[in-house]
Amino acid sequence: MVTLLTVAALSVASYAGTMVDNFFAFVAQLTLTPADHRGAVSAAQSVGVGTLVIVALGLGNLLRLVPLSVFGLCALAPWALALHSARHRHDPRTSTRRGVIATFTATVALGGDNIAVWTPLLRAGGIAHALVVLVVFAVGQLGFVSLARLTAQHPRLVGFGERAGQWVLPAIYASLGVIILLETGVL
Repeated sequence: MVTLLTVAALSVASYAGTMVDNFFAFVAQLTLTPADHRGAVSAAQSVGVGTLVIVALGLGNLLRLVPLSVFGLCALAPWALALHSARHRHDPRTSTRRGVIATFTATVALGGDNIAVWTPLLRAGGIAHALVVLVVFAVGQLGFVSLARLTAQHPRLVGFGERAGQWVLPAIYASLGVIILLETGVL
């Protein structure tokens, strides 16, 4: 019999382990995001994580029937964002909308490992088990966003973002596409 304390420990480990790639991508996005838009971008990242949890809860059995390599198509989203960011890098009117959409898309696109790990964790026990997992994930998400926002305020990161941001963001998105292909086994 698995205790709820064990479930909580497994939840912490699975959340932390699957969010490492998201953390670095999110910090990079926050560093390149104007300070007054970081709240919206943070909310978009949290909505993306919430979407991953819903997918893990609702489609767990169905996802077992779909080969992981199919999720390699998710690489197209960050590549499209990379192209769009490069083409519109000097247009300040689209920065907020683009940042929110890009953050949500990148979070979901990087979520293949999250779904693969979270689905069995959420389905392994009853309602109390799932509630413990969800509470741990919610607390983890609050800590994740807070730590990312703190990290993104580091003076060296901010200075680098101001100097090279117009080219770094497309490179980050292009790299995310490659990471997705690697994680899904396509490459």
